[in-house]
Amino acid sequence: MASSSPRTVEEIFKDYNARHSALVRALTYDVDDFYSQCDPDKENLCLYGHPNEAWEVALPAEEVPPELPEPALGINFARDGMNRKDWLSLVAVHSDCWLLSVAFYFGARLNRNERKRLFSMINDLPTIFEVVTGRKQVKDKPTVESGSKSRNSTKRSLDGQPRNNPKIADNSYKEDEEEQVDTFCGICGGGYNSDEFWIGCDNCERWYHGKCVKITPAKAEMIKFYNCPLCQKKVRQ
Repeated sequence: MASSSPRTVEEIFKDYNARHSALVRALTYDVDDFYSQCDPDKENLCLYGHPNEAWEVALPAEEVPPELPEPALGINFARDGMNRKDWLSLVAVHSDCWLLSVAFYFGARLNRNERKRLFSMINDLPTIFEVVTGRKQVKDKPTVESGSKSRNSTKRSLDGQPRNNPKIADNSYKEDEEEQVDTFCGICGGGYNSDEFWIGCDNCERWYHGKCVKITPAKAEMIKFYNCPLCQKKVRQ
């Protein structure tokens, strides 16, 4: 194991989270680019998520055994023989398995309690499969009244006009926050944090970190009806 490899629970989870964000982006926000790169006429291809949050479709490692566990081989071969949604879901499941194998490869020297803590931290994130299929967003999405989940945020009323979030000023904010703790960003898959600005799509009702969709609280105040990047892509297509 290289000296630069993550060793502590926190370091391994940070690596996992970065790779997770990269793969979620490949299979959601960058899905058209990812799909086009998985040409069935090419050789065996793999989908990699890197610690710098970049994703890559590439040939598998040549060394045997590889330095790290390898992701599923030949994901491109099934692309045209399956329904697109089903194929993406299959890639997502294999990607989840790969992420866990990498994390526990790095965690081989952890003791029992440390491994348990690492898995608990990982389990607090949605799986890539849950994000890609929309299962977490449908199950845990906030109501219209709950609005954006930052104390510095705005919410969207039924007529689409931004207005101040009353949850900020009353005691019900804590209860509302507890109900929304399992909401996940539609881009990076990260969980709800009350210290971050969030914005909800008025079309598909998915929720996003403002930083992931490049929307600030001030900019949100000027938006009457917000279409997220995924919905914008569908409109262009």
